[in-house]
Amino acid sequence: MTRTDELRLRLLGFRPTDRLWGWLGPGLVALVGGVLRFWNLDRPHALVFDETYYVKQAYSLLRFGVEMRVLSSLKEPDKAFTGGSQEIFSTVDGDFVVHPPVGKWVIAAGEWLLGSESGWGWRFSVALVGTLSILVVGRVARRMFGSTALGCVAAFLLAFEGSHFVMSRTGILDIIVMFFALCGFAALLVDRDRSREVLAEKVGALPPGTWPTGTGPWLGWRPWRWVAGVSLGLCTGTKWSGLVFLAVFGLLTVWWDMGARRAAGVRRWALGALVKDGPFAALVMVGTAAVTYTVSWSGWFLTSSGYHRRWHTFHPGEGVQWLPPVLRNWVKYHQDAFAFNTTLQTPHPYQSNPWSWMAQSRPTSFYYESPTRGTDGCTVDACSSAVNPIGTISVWWVGIVALLVVLWWWAVRRDWRAGAVLAGIVAGYAPWFVYQDRTIYTFYAVAFEPWVVLAVAFAVGLFVGRRADDPDRWRRRWLVVGGHLLLTLAIFAFFHPIYVAETIPYDQWRWRMWFPSWI
Repeated sequence: MTRTDELRLRLLGFRPTDRLWGWLGPGLVALVGGVLRFWNLDRPHALVFDETYYVKQAYSLLRFGVEMRVLSSLKEPDKAFTGGSQEIFSTVDGDFVVHPPVGKWVIAAGEWLLGSESGWGWRFSVALVGTLSILVVGRVARRMFGSTALGCVAAFLLAFEGSHFVMSRTGILDIIVMFFALCGFAALLVDRDRSREVLAEKVGALPPGTWPTGTGPWLGWRPWRWVAGVSLGLCTGTKWSGLVFLAVFGLLTVWWDMGARRAAGVRRWALGALVKDGPFAALVMVGTAAVTYTVSWSGWFLTSSGYHRRWHTFHPGEGVQWLPPVLRNWVKYHQDAFAFNTTLQTPHPYQSNPWSWMAQSRPTSFYYESPTRGTDGCTVDACSSAVNPIGTISVWWVGIVALLVVLWWWAVRRDWRAGAVLAGIVAGYAPWFVYQDRTIYTFYAVAFEPWVVLAVAFAVGLFVGRRADDPDRWRRRWLVVGGHLLLTLAIFAFFHPIYVAETIPYDQWRWRMWFPSWI
């Protein structure tokens, strides 16, 4: 074994050959998950929960380039829109919307492709990104844990998790936030491996018996960091919570560089990572994300009817005076949107505290109708038709335990994989504890759900162990894991009717409300 090979093994560890099954396994799970998500995607034919904002705003982007205000003369604009009327917007007044446009452009892509007359158009894009996220999380798990089986476990858990399923069939923004954050994380994982290969080659090329002095070599342009910057810019351009993913993952990738230089024998490894890796990582990731975010506002910049687009003409001498008027208006828009997002405290019957999200103790009812006999397929006196993103508790409750295991494993073993999982949880979950008095909902948890699933897959890997150590025990423990997956599938199947607005007798709906807080 050459010195370069030894370094590569030390820096990367054992990784199985990426054969066809490494793609086929998670891919097949994603295919099944995708079929379920696209099946009867247009049901119900109504704007559910916050679709009332984002679906209509997406259509407005297609038509006007910006979000225009809905005509105040319309008493029921949702019914008009779902009934096929598209003349519901003012042509002169831009609407004040509190989230950037990327997520709505994603929804608009489906409306452009399939039309805005039915749920197929409203929800096509979110169903697509939800399906793709199953494949991505499976591939991420395989890369992190070096196991196709664990990759399939992660993909399976996401595919048959109720909250993710419903969010993949609802035209709102949170599944899009999750997707772009996950893609950014996946790109940084690839960068981690590629940069360590470069480091192994450069250090291995030194004369025998010598080790790199000083801060070590520069690791190149690292194109996957650029990909991560674009992904996290799109995440931030969907909701500003993407900024936290950008910050946490940016620090994480520099932390990985420190560990790589130290493992390669670089004498001043910390300084090397901070001087040679840190500034370039910040320039690439933050700079690329900033450009991506700014470009996503092109519709607002290129038109004159967007909200606050002409604010400076009505407020001379106000705002950031050294900026050009268009940027002054843009900053003012952001200031108003930030104030709204951080102070919203309007009571809502389904709001929840982030402490309860992992337990799924207060899911958000998106849609509920009460068909009677002879209507909407109801064959008894009273029926229910509901869309409720109740999380599959065999995933979330086991996820609580798995996160404790991951935290302990990182604290005691300093395992980089445990640290990476915790980084996703910190980025997607921790910030909401700052806004516990704000009106927030359990379904926001979908943004960090991939890392809950990765935590479970990590714990499964520790539980089953290595086959070579004890083949009989390894088989028995995989049977236990298989039982857990079957339980997850059974729970998902049981709740499926209230995920897809199927008309069922009221008593059957009531059977599925296991806790009073779910009603």
